[in-house]
Formats: sequence, C-alpha cells, structure tokens
Amino acid sequence: MMSDPTSTSMFAKIAQYVGGKVLTAVLIVAVGLTGYWFYKHPEQIGHLWQLIKGALLWLGIVLLLPWASFFAVGWVVKRESNLIAAAMLIGYLVIDVVSALWIAGWSVSGTLSWAVLVLGFMVAGIYNFVVCDFLAERAEES
Repeated sequence: MMSDPTSTSMFAKIAQYVGGKVLTAVLIVAVGLTGYWFYKHPEQIGHLWQLIKGALLWLGIVLLLPWASFFAVGWVVKRESNLIAAAMLIGYLVIDVVSALWIAGWSVSGTLSWAVLVLGFMVAGIYNFVVCDFLAERAEES
C-alpha cells in the first residue's frame, strides 16, 4: 500500500505548527522565570555581566590569535614539518587555556564550569586548526 504524498506533507506541517507553538511557550516561560530570578536576586546581575564580559574577551582572543599571527603560518608552511605545525597549534591552545584561566581569576569551581571550559578549549583547538589550514592553503598558493 502506497502512502499519499499529501498526507505526509500535512503531518509535517502540523508537526511544525505544534512544535513552533511548544517552542514559543517554552521560551516565554524561560524568559519569565529568568526575569523572576533576577528580580529576587538582583546581586546576580553583576555576576552575570562579569561572566559575559569575560566570555566575550576570551572569545575575541581565540578568534583573533591565529589571524594576527598569519606570518607564523607562512613560516611553518615553508618548513614543511608536521611537528612544527603541531607545536604551533599546541602553542595556540596553550595561549587560549592560559588566557581563559587568567580571565577567570585563576580559579574555576564546579563541574559545570570545568565542563564548559573544556568544551570551549576543544572548540578553540578545532577553530585554530581550521583557520591555520585555510591560511596554509593561502600561503601555498602565493
């Protein structure tokens, strides 16, 4: 027995409609609960802003570091050594880790905080690899 293609698209449209309504309701409740939390705990707003400023500062360091040292990537490409390339990527990651810990005041407490930091370090390492790979391809072309 064959399925009617219009019934499949009808169910997909209903699922999208209901899913959109559920997602909207969840977001409204989350925003309301967040507002209530900060209403009851106004001292937490200052901590939140400090966290956001620190995260944005670290993100800026991570994003700019490989681009600001593009000349190092060209030097590594000329050497044609995987060991030197790995050392450069490890150096970038060390700078990312040290800068994150410095911004955090050299103390991080809690499992969730460490999990977020480790996830951030992994993403930073992947980002450094992708950017350096792009810059290496550009260096080889010229």
